[in-house]
Amino acid sequence: MTDTGKIEGGCQCGAVRYEIASAPERISVCHCRDCQKSAGAPMVAWAMIPADDFRVSAGEARSVNSSGDSFRYFCGNCGTGLYYTNETYLPGIVDVQLMTLDTPEAFPPGAQVQTAEQAGWVTHLAAIPAFTRYPGAD
Repeated sequence: MTDTGKIEGGCQCGAVRYEIASAPERISVCHCRDCQKSAGAPMVAWAMIPADDFRVSAGEARSVNSSGDSFRYFCGNCGTGLYYTNETYLPGIVDVQLMTLDTPEAFPPGAQVQTAEQAGWVTHLAAIPAFTRYPGAD
């Protein structure tokens, strides 16, 4: 949260900004193939927000129908994925990509979902070497 108590976030380039009026209802990491393909990543962390508590405060996000009733919203300038809606499965909910929040560390995930589709190597991440910055960079 900011000093004003608002929960805010936005894209990498700053062209699209949003505000959230209440803390997320649920935060989870999704491993589904649709999220993987859309993000180009093994998983995406999501924060569920009542639609009435979410508003775009600057710019305008573009949308794409990613599958069926699913709409993914992103910045048309930098391509940052921002939020997702699906009125069939998540009526009245905006699912915000957690890492686009200004303070994502304030909202740790409480669950992993769609693990049937997770990459097999994800369960071994804690066992491989980890570096605070790129190896060899001083």
